[in-house]
Amino acid sequence: MALIPVTILTGFLGSGKTTLLKHILTENHGKKIAVIENEFGEENIDNDILVQDSQENIVQMSNGCICCTIRGDLVEALNTLWEQRKDKKIHFERVVIETTGVANPGPVAQTFFMDDDVADHYVLDAVVTLVDAKHGPQQLTEHEEAQRQVGFADQIFITKTDLVTPAEVDALHNRLMHMNPRAPIQGISKGIVPLDAVLDLKGFNLNAKLDIDPHFLEQDDHGHDHHDHSDCGHDHSHDHHGHAGHTDRIQSFVFRSDKPFDHKKLEDFLAGILEVFGEKMLRYKGVLYVKGSNRKVVFQGVHQMMGSDLAGLWGAEPKQTRMVFIGIDLPKDTLLAGLEGCLV
Repeated sequence: MALIPVTILTGFLGSGKTTLLKHILTENHGKKIAVIENEFGEENIDNDILVQDSQENIVQMSNGCICCTIRGDLVEALNTLWEQRKDKKIHFERVVIETTGVANPGPVAQTFFMDDDVADHYVLDAVVTLVDAKHGPQQLTEHEEAQRQVGFADQIFITKTDLVTPAEVDALHNRLMHMNPRAPIQGISKGIVPLDAVLDLKGFNLNAKLDIDPHFLEQDDHGHDHHDHSDCGHDHSHDHHGHAGHTDRIQSFVFRSDKPFDHKKLEDFLAGILEVFGEKMLRYKGVLYVKGSNRKVVFQGVHQMMGSDLAGLWGAEPKQTRMVFIGIDLPKDTLLAGLEGCLV
């Protein structure tokens, strides 16, 4: 039986998660979605939309969606949904989990790799993060949780863009891109995000046999110069500090090289850095050029959990390693030098 894809919806307080969830639960979009809501009774789906018995945790919506309110453990909620689906009491094809506005999505994501029952039935599809254009810049500066939400994202939406100037949207877009260059960023105002921009993104597949876009680290850098560092194989263009007079603790950096890796050296080095810095490494992902293999190696991970797999054959394009790391106060120079030392 196919695994059920799960989307984690995150974003700081007031970022627009409720608006998106109302859309999912009430619009006639024809999708069978179970929404797990864990802020019920506060900044949440209105009670006049969800007419629910106080004893009932799962509510069927008129459009075929389901709303499940968590009063306990996420694993328990997922397993309850699965059992009811198996018994044909409810029907859904995918799940959206809303995290609380001040939550770090990391532990939620790890649930899908740590719990056997959950891993047997569900697959984490993507982390989607909403950032409020008006209050987001201050929240990112003051709250590390807001930065973590951006660091974990596979897709970022800047909401409430109609409340600020285009220059402010551009500045926030630029800041977010330097915190997380691997997540596409899209601005939205007063509108609802199209569901196909939220669901089935396949952004979070550990060990997924997928061919990463060869240009995934070469997005438009909004006027920042990309210098040619071909002598050392690194791209230093993401070493930006002082966005609006401050430095974000969560930052990203990129490693590129045209030389192949020695597989054993790289494995040992990555194992070592995960042991030391694993908790600070939010997300990392890349396409590796490894000596002795005519195929690309795709790798990615979250904290200490890392997966890799063989992808497609190297074609006419130049063989090149491209890796991106997103983390909290990571020793960039040490890691870049270590990766350099693993090359043949």
